[in-house]
Amino acid sequence: MEAEVSKLVEGVRQELEPVSAKILNHSYLQALQAGRIERERLRIFAAQQSYIIGSDLRSVALMVARASSEGSRAFFLELLEGERAALNALESFTAAVSGPAATAGAEEPLPGAFAYCAFVAWLSLYASEAEFAGALLINLPVWGANCGRMAEALRSSYGLTDSDVAFFTLFATAPPGFEDRAAAVVSEGLAHGVAQTKIRRAATLLQGYELLFWDTMAQVSIAPR
Repeated sequence: MEAEVSKLVEGVRQELEPVSAKILNHSYLQALQAGRIERERLRIFAAQQSYIIGSDLRSVALMVARASSEGSRAFFLELLEGERAALNALESFTAAVSGPAATAGAEEPLPGAFAYCAFVAWLSLYASEAEFAGALLINLPVWGANCGRMAEALRSSYGLTDSDVAFFTLFATAPPGFEDRAAAVVSEGLAHGVAQTKIRRAATLLQGYELLFWDTMAQVSIAPR
């Protein structure tokens, strides 16, 4: 990662550490690890991710079309393939947590969950490639860490199989070289005049919407004690 981009990314990560810590130590994950989320309520998570991944697929496809260089296009094509794989893997998780007792409204998009992908769609329409890639550089490692914890909790506390939790393990580890390729897109944008403040703002908003997603999941999934 180039020095300028590395300094920018590390600076933004430090600024957003309080938000990231709330995500990584979220009550939803704690409840899941303790087996306190009813199995049928896991359908809510699956349904929300279906809307989010479906929207993100279109957003990333738009970034592929907008790409201004071969390196940028290759980066967004890789993201697109990852989103497609995630959507396929999500089907196994959805099937594993589906049952005859449906939770009312479980299949409908929730504003607090949908806000994340709505902002990603905004980025795909109005932001630069550097802002899009920079926001993901900050956000995806935190999302991935939570996915790894969810995969383990779903196996240990809910008896799901490796196939059932493939959606989560797919995100748990970034593809080799992902950060360097994302950083190259950011570097290219900076070289063409994209302001660092715009990249910082995109990352800050996306991380805030990530926290809102987890807050929403907790509100609709954790039964009162």
